[in-house]
Amino acid sequence: MNISRFSIRRPIFTIVTMCLIIFLGIVSLVKIPLTLIPNINPPIAVVVTSYQGASPDEVVEKVTKPLEATLSTLPGIKNVRSFSEEGSSLVLLEFSWSTSIDAIQNDVLQRIDMTPVPKDAARPKFMKFDPSQFPVIQLSLQTGRDADIQTLTDDLVDELEKVEGVANVNVSGTVVEEVRVILDQNKIKKYRLAQSDIVQAIQANQISLPGDTVLSEGQELTTRVLSIFYSPEEIANIPVTRDPRTGDKILIKDVAEVKKQPQRSTSITRANQQSSVLLSVLQESDANTASVSKAFQQKLNDQLQREQFKQVQSNILFDQGEYIKIAIGNIASSLIVGGLLAMIVLFLFLRNFKSPLIVGVAIPYSVIVTFVLMYFADFAFNIMTLGGLALGVGMLVDNAIVVIENIYRHLSMGKNPKVAAEEGAKEVAGAITASTLTTVAVFLPVVFISGILGDLFKEFAFTISFSLLASLFVALTVIPMFASRWLKTPKGNYEAKRRRSKSLNMLDRSIRWALRHRIVVLFLAIIFFIGGIAGLRTLGTQFLPPTDEGFFRINIQLENGAALKKTEEIVSKVERELNKEDDVEVYVSLIGSTQEASFQGEGKANTAEMYVKLKPLAERTQTLFEFVDTVKPKIKKEVQQINPSAILNFNVEAASGLAPQTLTFNVHDTNKERLERDTKKIYDALNKLEYVTELKLSTADSSEEIQIKIDQNKAFDLGLAPASIATIVHDMTRGVQASQMVTENSEVFEIFVSLDESITRDVDELKDLQIRKPDGTYVKLGDLATIDIGEGPVEIQRINQQDAVHFTVKYNANTDLGTVTKAANKIISDLNLSDDTQISYSGEQELLQESKTDMIMALILAIILIYLVMAAQFESFKYPFVIMFTVPLMVVGIAISMFVTHLPMSIPAFIGVIILAGIVVNNAIVIVDYINQKKEQGMSSVEALVESVKDRARPIFMTALTTILGLVPIALGLGEGTELNQPMGVTVIGGLLSSTLLTLIVIPVVYSLFDSETRKMNKKAREK
Repeated sequence: MNISRFSIRRPIFTIVTMCLIIFLGIVSLVKIPLTLIPNINPPIAVVVTSYQGASPDEVVEKVTKPLEATLSTLPGIKNVRSFSEEGSSLVLLEFSWSTSIDAIQNDVLQRIDMTPVPKDAARPKFMKFDPSQFPVIQLSLQTGRDADIQTLTDDLVDELEKVEGVANVNVSGTVVEEVRVILDQNKIKKYRLAQSDIVQAIQANQISLPGDTVLSEGQELTTRVLSIFYSPEEIANIPVTRDPRTGDKILIKDVAEVKKQPQRSTSITRANQQSSVLLSVLQESDANTASVSKAFQQKLNDQLQREQFKQVQSNILFDQGEYIKIAIGNIASSLIVGGLLAMIVLFLFLRNFKSPLIVGVAIPYSVIVTFVLMYFADFAFNIMTLGGLALGVGMLVDNAIVVIENIYRHLSMGKNPKVAAEEGAKEVAGAITASTLTTVAVFLPVVFISGILGDLFKEFAFTISFSLLASLFVALTVIPMFASRWLKTPKGNYEAKRRRSKSLNMLDRSIRWALRHRIVVLFLAIIFFIGGIAGLRTLGTQFLPPTDEGFFRINIQLENGAALKKTEEIVSKVERELNKEDDVEVYVSLIGSTQEASFQGEGKANTAEMYVKLKPLAERTQTLFEFVDTVKPKIKKEVQQINPSAILNFNVEAASGLAPQTLTFNVHDTNKERLERDTKKIYDALNKLEYVTELKLSTADSSEEIQIKIDQNKAFDLGLAPASIATIVHDMTRGVQASQMVTENSEVFEIFVSLDESITRDVDELKDLQIRKPDGTYVKLGDLATIDIGEGPVEIQRINQQDAVHFTVKYNANTDLGTVTKAANKIISDLNLSDDTQISYSGEQELLQESKTDMIMALILAIILIYLVMAAQFESFKYPFVIMFTVPLMVVGIAISMFVTHLPMSIPAFIGVIILAGIVVNNAIVIVDYINQKKEQGMSSVEALVESVKDRARPIFMTALTTILGLVPIALGLGEGTELNQPMGVTVIGGLLSSTLLTLIVIPVVYSLFDSETRKMNKKAREK
């Protein structure tokens, strides 16, 4: 059945079908969620082991190495990296993208159980990568009264955690109170007590234990034994022992001071140089980020309007949901603008209002049909799926243009509208079906790509395919139906006038000249192709374009052992420099800690982390990457003047999770000394590159530490073991958590028992620390051990069971990954390193290397599929071969467009090349199909060639221009979130321009060489 004829003869049925699909589309539109990018779950897991009291060397030998040996043979494992520091081991497992962490989890757990670890080490824990562990919103809170900020923050967090989809709100920078039992060493010695006696006394008096049921007045009642304290005063009055001389009870308050106090401050948090707290919002794993963001911001605004929180000020530092809405809005705007530009092209070519309006139906209707298919495919709106729609918006009208233009041409011949619509649609139905299927075919190989590329581009490929198939359906049903009702037969033979126009006469002469000079035409085409290939080789390369989210981090590290005051001095200098920048909106400083460390209750006085948010892109004069390149040298120079050993790292993260403008690689060697020597050579050479802005190594740092070396013989003579001495020193210096106190208001406070900090934080006082012997007498720690200041490693890193050094090279925004990698390879090659020294790339360069093979395979498969689809459509192997000559013609346009826009070749650009392979053949399909139709009607081959190009030139130019103009907003890359799709748009525009212009000349020439009638036409002409 002819579907176009059915639609023309059954218009009500066609309109009812349209209405049903539009209704389904609106429902789908409301229900489809918003995300930034498709879900990416890297196959990464970690095994964490706690080994309290062990040095980094001990952790490596006793925990890390056994785990590495067991886990390195897991199926699908790619890399095993380990980080060993005092008291803990972290083994990072990186699997191939085809490996399912869920499927291999049991195998990992079995191997962990089989691994021998010390008895006093905790059981290793296995954790999978979970994107929901990362904050989706970060904000700072400030208030005029510091005393109230703790209570206000706690109350506000309680309200904010009620928001649907919010899993947790982590707080950094608040002051936590505790109950501290501070022992008096002299009084402890006087009553022959030890710290453990006080701890046991507290634990023995804090009990809530159920008993059996008791019968009372005919009822069975449960029993409970209670001994609970609700205040520090009650703890102070707990009896510990009796004075052997007087028999009096010795209470805790007789040997210690009990008070409620803030925990010792190890960090400072401030926003824009004002004291503040930092809130980090984590969402539930199945929650929609945009919805969570909207609900959270609404709840926050409502709460800040309340009298209780009127004095609280908030600054949103980072909101992924807001960025998603901006990015999606920009892509949607590009889609709408592209559609409007396509409509203008139609009007300029057809010079009437009805035809563009009819074709204009194709865009929204095709998009609505795509929404329905996206909903049932469980896709989300993100920058990839909407980018696919925006990329294809110009192509959505291609089929409709070919149909309406042919119908209009038949009307110009004086035919009845219904007849013109039916015959016009039927004449090009085969050609547009073939062209659509060839374009869809190029996306089939993309579906089979695995890894991060597959996760990113599968939904993109399906979305474009859905939209193109929808546009084919619309072109063959809705367009002919509307054309048969709305279009009228024009007065006069406009087709005859068009054919006498100067432009068509010039095209006629050009084609005939090309047919007479076929060798010249083919030679020029080959020159263009070779020039295009040469041009592409001069372009730089990168994996994915970086996205400007207007947010970056500064990590600051001073020499190990530096005091908090020194770190604050450096941060204050950085804050003053940022305060001078107009593009900065807000910055938050965590001094003495990082966000990750603060969540774990840890921190180091010599570290700091700063979060900087810039103004929206439209309100600033430079991109995020240009801003960082500008301020980085200025800030580093100012900091170096205060502390030359301070290290500053500027970290920018893209939407893909990769660090942009960063090259990372590892140097492995079995010989540790040679590794250190070669590492220094590579570091010095890379540091000389002018475009390198930051160079970081993962070499194991060492720090000063107080080393207490016990004299084993003295300890034995006094009845003490080194292990018991170490435990006493550990407990006395760090404190022991004895229990918890719950107040009558249900507030919970930890109870810690320790010595006064004046003793534990002074080396000379530490020597006088009293150790109780088994006979109840005491000995000074200095009499049992020597106390010196020595050096010990802070962290030991290993890669694939070898000592290795991880290089992080950051480069400026004017350079690309390929250029830096090429320079690094040359430097390493010129150094003539040992054959045993191995270099392995990681991060973006590793992904680029792996993806190149996938992309080349996808392009080859796409070209094969295009050829096979056309062969099936034409029932011929010859004509599809002729059509395939359009593919090389796109290369010159790609090279020129990428060079002009200063864009490196990236994965999106290569995806654009694959898409082009399916698009550029469409013009040739239309011409070749029309040539064959003309020949079947009895026209000579030469005339058929000339007439087909003349007749098909207008729809070809129209479809090319609508596709190109539809892509212009994407190619301009205006606004947040458009960066990922920009190279794709530029590639398609350039390739389509060159192939369209050359196809009209080259395809008739190639066709003539394969046609028996025209193959030797020039020879015959010369013989005559």
